[in-house]
Amino acid sequence: MPNYCVNTQAQSGSGDHEVHDLASTQGCLPNPANRRDLGWHSDCHGAVAAAKRIYSDVNGCYYCARACHTT
Repeated sequence: MPNYCVNTQAQSGSGDHEVHDLASTQGCLPNPANRRDLGWHSDCHGAVAAAKRIYSDVNGCYYCARACHTT
């Protein structure tokens, strides 16, 4: 099961807080100081749901959580 985090810094433009798979090797992970742990989830959908309990605007990373990337 993948371990996920959400970027505490919103993306410029969209305002989304992106969810990332911490095992990613795509170079897309936020700076460690800007990561909030979401824990282990069976897929990105569970991680995005957990992030939405923290932030209203959430999106999956295009590179490491593409199934949950909407914009």
